[in-house]
Amino acid sequence: MSTRFTRAVLRRPGENFAAGLTSATAGPPVLATALEQHALYAAALRAGGLALEILPADSHYPDGTFVEDTAVLTPTAAIVTRPGAASRAGETAAIAAALARHYDAIAHITAPGTVDGGDVCETDTGFLIGLTARTNEAGARQLAGLLGELGHAATLLDVRGCAGLLHLKTGISYLGEGRLAVAAGLPRLAALEAYEQVTLVPAEAYAANCVRINDRVLVAAGYPRFADALARLGYDPLPLPMSEFRKMDGGLSCLSLRF
Repeated sequence: MSTRFTRAVLRRPGENFAAGLTSATAGPPVLATALEQHALYAAALRAGGLALEILPADSHYPDGTFVEDTAVLTPTAAIVTRPGAASRAGETAAIAAALARHYDAIAHITAPGTVDGGDVCETDTGFLIGLTARTNEAGARQLAGLLGELGHAATLLDVRGCAGLLHLKTGISYLGEGRLAVAAGLPRLAALEAYEQVTLVPAEAYAANCVRINDRVLVAAGYPRFADALARLGYDPLPLPMSEFRKMDGGLSCLSLRF
């Protein structure tokens, strides 16, 4: 994978984490367990060579730990998004301030556009942008235009009809080497045909949201068939517990902004 990460921004889950948005039916998250899992995630990023800035929890935004939705990062510029859920709109101010410590150039998605970073999948050849309930066409086209100005190709994928797909990266993740992890049941999309696809069995669909961190792939614990498939392909999977974040519709990529 051509992108090597050296830094990441995270935010700890707060006391009202359970008040966030979710469609899951597994019950409320246990905060103490969520904090333990978040600490393991941070340790995995550090072990991968990343320096971390971990922001404190903000009680105004129970979904604030899912920082990925608030920005799209490139090597030369940060693009602050405009999240599609109204309750999350205020999260971007603190993230923009944090990113200003690392980027000289910061752009913003503006109304009527909405973009969640979870709908944006970077590959070695450009960016895939999902149209979903959280990322509308106006936002996706704004983002594609901004990326184009920075010299990056962008392709829009309409996945609004995919049941159970909150974000594009709920169903796909880029592994590097021209490969995508793809959840079973994702409809055939022409733009994905250029990639070798590692398809997960339906029972392990949640693990499709994984994160390539330099020489390792962070994967949700409890999905052995996917971890074994990655190992057979020469990857070094690192399983991490994600039960409490899954209860809030979150995955591994959601918990950090990596650059």
